[in-house]
Amino acid sequence: MRDVAKLAGVSHQTVSRVVNDHPNVRAETRERVLAAMRSLNYRRNLAARTLATRESHTLGIIGFETTLFGPESMLYGIESAARGAGYLVSVATVRELSHRPVREAMDRLAQHDVDGIIAIAPKPAVITALTHAPAGLACVAVGGANPVVGPASGAGSGFDQFPTVRVDNAAGARLATRHLLDLGHATVHHAAGPPDWPEAQARVDGWRETLYAAGAVVPPVTPGWWDAAAGYEQGRRLAADPEVTAVLCANDRIALGVLRAMHENGRRVPEDVSVVGFDDMPDSGYFMPPLTTVHQDFAELGRRALALLLRHMSRPDDGAPPENVVVAPDLILRTSTAPRKNR
Repeated sequence: MRDVAKLAGVSHQTVSRVVNDHPNVRAETRERVLAAMRSLNYRRNLAARTLATRESHTLGIIGFETTLFGPESMLYGIESAARGAGYLVSVATVRELSHRPVREAMDRLAQHDVDGIIAIAPKPAVITALTHAPAGLACVAVGGANPVVGPASGAGSGFDQFPTVRVDNAAGARLATRHLLDLGHATVHHAAGPPDWPEAQARVDGWRETLYAAGAVVPPVTPGWWDAAAGYEQGRRLAADPEVTAVLCANDRIALGVLRAMHENGRRVPEDVSVVGFDDMPDSGYFMPPLTTVHQDFAELGRRALALLLRHMSRPDDGAPPENVVVAPDLILRTSTAPRKNR
C-alpha cells in the first residue's frame, strides 16, 4: 500500500480510503490511485485484513449433494447474492440431511473463520444441527417447513433460535389448486413429493385446504419422489381413472412424468386432463404442452437470506425474536391447463 501511495503521489491513508471505497476522495485522486494499483498489480491482503478487523468477509453455505432443481437453485441464488455484496463464499456440502453430517460441515466452515452461515434446510435435522453452532456465529436457515415458534416447536428444534427464509409452498399450492377449480374441474388430484420433506407436505396442505374450502372431494394422496420416474408411476394410476381431469404435481419433474403417462394412456393434455407443476424450471416452458407451474423466485430467496444474515451478524444479541421471512410464489400460466370439457 505504501508503494501505491508513493507511485500515485498521495498519502497511505488516501490509498486506504480508495481501497475501502470511502466517499471522501476526489474522483481525480481516486483514478490516480486505481491506476497505480493496476500498474503495481496491487491486491489487498485478505489475511492481514482478517487479523486487523477479525472479519474474514467470507460466508459459509451448507448445501447437499443433489441434482434437485429447488435446492440447487437455492444454492446458486444465495451464492450469487453473497458475491454481489462483495463476500467470498465457502460451500460445504453433505451427502445426507442428518444431524451429524450437517454439524461436521458447520464445524469445517467455522474453522475457516467464516463470518456467518446460511444453511439450505429442507429437513428439520439441518436446523437442529445449527443449534450447535459456535457462540457468536450467525446462522440463517433457508427453505423447509413453516417455522413453529414457541412451546410447540419442541426443545432443541432450533426454529425459535434462528432466522429463516422460505418460499410459501402452501400458498403456491393454493394458487394452483384454485386455478384448476376456477377452470371448472370438480376436484384436483395431487402427484405428491416425499412425505418426509416439509416442503412437499406444505404443498399437500395448501392443496387439501383449498379443496376443503371449495367443498370439493379430496382425493387420496400417494407420495412419491421428486423425479420424473415417480411422476410417471403416479401418472399411470391417475390416467387409468376417467374421472381425473386435473392434476397438481409437487414439482415440474414429477409433472414431466405425468405428462408422458397421460400421453401413453391416450389422455390428452389439456383437452382431457389439465396438469400444473411447481418450481418453474427453465425447461418447463418447453414441455409438450408448455407447463403451467408455480414459480419460486430463488434469486430473491438468496437476496433475502443474505440480508437477514447480515442483519443478524450486525446485532446478534439484541434480544429480539428471530425473523422469519416468507417469499410469495407466483402462478405462471401456460397451455397445460384448460377449462374442463362438458360431459
